Amino acid sequence: MTQEAAVFDETYNDYLSRLAAIDLADAAACLGATMDEGLAVIPFLNRTYRVSKEGIERDDGQRPQLGTCVILSRYLLMCPLNEPIKMAWASYRDFKDSGPLTTYWANDVEGAIVERFAGRLDDLARAAEALGGYPPEEEFPYDACYRFDALPKIPMLLLFNDVDEEFPAKCTVLFQASAEDYLDGECLGMLGAQLAGRLALAL
Repeated sequence: MTQEAAVFDETYNDYLSRLAAIDLADAAACLGATMDEGLAVIPFLNRTYRVSKEGIERDDGQRPQLGTCVILSRYLLMCPLNEPIKMAWASYRDFKDSGPLTTYWANDVEGAIVERFAGRLDDLARAAEALGGYPPEEEFPYDACYRFDALPKIPMLLLFNDVDEEFPAKCTVLFQASAEDYLDGECLGMLGAQLAGRLALAL
């Protein structure tokens, strides 16, 4: 076993042991997820995952990548007792523990989306649709706007201005302010990277 695989297994098993200590059904109910034969069924960027103390699986029965396992585990473990009411959109840097990762967010999330989709609004539209993206109710002065229900109770908003003769392309990805009550800054950063990566692979 490689060192990387050993670290994966150690981290994965640690989260499974922590999940075994909570009432999974209660957490799922609070989050708006469902239960099926003792497993929490969680939609995540238009894919479905099943989580229990025995393991985390994709629909095909395979174990997801470590980042996905960490996000899903922390999401269940951090489930707030009372649903927060903070509906305003917030940037990643607005969250209290995002500071060390703001450069990562600028480069690997918003920057990665710009690099992939500058001058390709039609491709962005197709990729967003493949991930379950849809127009938000609000109106924004951008060339393209998509809302993603990344996880139950954690929507994300992608705002994109394409390149023109005067300005380079620009992307902004926002969360509702309540997102930090469901996931910490590290996991929110990972969630943004998942959005950027899955958009790139959706074409």
